[in-house]
Amino acid sequence: MSAALRIGIMGCADIATRRMLPAIAAEPGVVPAAVASRDHGRAVDVAARHGCAAVGGYAALLERSDVDAVHVPLPIALHAPWVERALLAGKHVLAEKPLTTDAARTAELAALARSRGLVLMENVMFLHHSMHRRVRELIDGGAVGEPRTFAASFAIPPPPAGDIRYRPDLGGGALLDIGLYPLRAAQLLLGPRLDVVGADLREDPRHGVDTEGAVLLRTPEGVTAQLTFGMRHAYRNTYELWGSEGGLRVERAFTPPAGLRPVVHHERQGERRQLSLDADDQCRNTVRAFAAAVRGDGPGSGIEGTVALAELLDAVRERARG
Repeated sequence: MSAALRIGIMGCADIATRRMLPAIAAEPGVVPAAVASRDHGRAVDVAARHGCAAVGGYAALLERSDVDAVHVPLPIALHAPWVERALLAGKHVLAEKPLTTDAARTAELAALARSRGLVLMENVMFLHHSMHRRVRELIDGGAVGEPRTFAASFAIPPPPAGDIRYRPDLGGGALLDIGLYPLRAAQLLLGPRLDVVGADLREDPRHGVDTEGAVLLRTPEGVTAQLTFGMRHAYRNTYELWGSEGGLRVERAFTPPAGLRPVVHHERQGERRQLSLDADDQCRNTVRAFAAAVRGDGPGSGIEGTVALAELLDAVRERARG
């Protein structure tokens, strides 16, 4: 690999053009090498704005010797085949969440990456925001006493007609696109050993995808998690943890703008305070973490958490089916 990590972008999805490409271009030691699209004209337009090469087609991107890694922002159902092809081509991969649509396929790709000595990272950006580390420190410091229950909600207004989240053939639905966030937050703060006690997924018969859901989880120690999500709601984006002596609540938990100074609301034994934190850029932090994993000087790709999340998503769907 060259001194700089050269990343190719596989597709011109909004997350790539609006968030990831600017973050890649801004991070020292990382450069955007090429942008690929099935529409070559679109690739030319996007690449010109970032000073990199334009490539017609995803396969051609994987053939380039000046690309060390690829970012995969394709529709969910297309992640697995293109992530596999990228790994077989010797490229490190940063793929948008979820990595695949089922746990078995996720485990296969994780094993393939390990066997080839490549980094495979799922892009769940909120994990790289410093506010969650601060929440973890508060919990470990006894801010809530013994944890008792966790609640998280993430919901958005209905996407416009024709949005890919209404397409079952492309991996659409609220669980994979939105419900994934509160599920991953529960794993982050309660640990990976979570049993699905109950789950409900409401399907829109017009589109054949789930548009909202609720999940009840429980840890082996008896701590519960109540999660709600959907894409037919007023906007909501929050989590809270309550314990034997107090509680913590965070707003804008999953998609905070880079300039936002998050606030942790802390209540303990009748007293309330607000802890104002520094602004942080979770998108740029993700790029930095990926580059560190590739170079071998970071905490790693977190692929074990990715596999655990895929297993939890499968368990939710199984429980919802009854």
